Amino acid sequence: MKKKNLKHLKKNLYRCRLLYLMILPSLITVFIFHYIPIYGVQIAFKDYRSSLGILGSKWVGLKYFIEFINYPYFEKVMVNTIRISLVCLCTFPIPIIFSIMLNELRSSKVKKVSQMITYAPHFVSTVVVCSMLMLFLDKDGLINNIIAFFGGERVSYLSVPSAFAPIYAISDLWQGLGWGTIIYLATLAGISVELVEAAKIDGAGRLQTIWHVHLPYLKPTIITLFILKMGSLISVGFEKVFLLQNPLNLDASSVISTYVYEVGIINHQYSYSSAIGLFNNIINIILLMIANTVSKKVAETSLW
Repeated sequence: MKKKNLKHLKKNLYRCRLLYLMILPSLITVFIFHYIPIYGVQIAFKDYRSSLGILGSKWVGLKYFIEFINYPYFEKVMVNTIRISLVCLCTFPIPIIFSIMLNELRSSKVKKVSQMITYAPHFVSTVVVCSMLMLFLDKDGLINNIIAFFGGERVSYLSVPSAFAPIYAISDLWQGLGWGTIIYLATLAGISVELVEAAKIDGAGRLQTIWHVHLPYLKPTIITLFILKMGSLISVGFEKVFLLQNPLNLDASSVISTYVYEVGIINHQYSYSSAIGLFNNIINIILLMIANTVSKKVAETSLW
């Protein structure tokens, strides 16, 4: 039986050899940049000294994890990270709604133009996006000029701590809306035309067709992407937060990633910063497992 299975496996590998060859560069890249660096994670449990190297440095156990939890601003950093993550999570349904709207457009020309306009921001550098936000949200910027035109008061929004999370989430949505709809549109393209026609013959209107045909078909994809989203919930991107950060909004913009940069790159506390990064990843893994378990029991859809 084992010989038969092995022979069958070899036959399949040979038959799909070109496909495996195509994904080989990606596998090599992932292995080099995601698996090999795992070796260095051990410095989170060591008092790392560059002169001694990773193997020669002294083991200190959970010292740096405890130090991070006892950090005076630990609560503020965690709350800010979670707040920004939850505000971004609230925008999760918008790409779904937008993809359904695009799918319902009858004019292919309008559909292509809409896709092109919404895809374009994804290819704009984060530095450029942040520069645009600073110009638009400045006291003399476009947004304040419009508000002042209607009699409102000028406000430097990036200097208001409570506005930081919404600004981050809205800019993130604008930048990733079109790109986020690709998978949903690909899923919708697989819906049988006969199924949609049958729903219309039974008297279903456009909204009823969306509710009873499109959304059930999208359900597994939505749940899978939501689980993956939960797996990176606490990983607020460093680049955009760092570029939008200023002394006036630090109370709301100090997150785990910027703190890791501060202690690791600026202060050269490599073991401490590695421990914080590992702590962050452990929380993400726990959230991923919880989301997957709940989804498996409630919706019967899961990653594993």
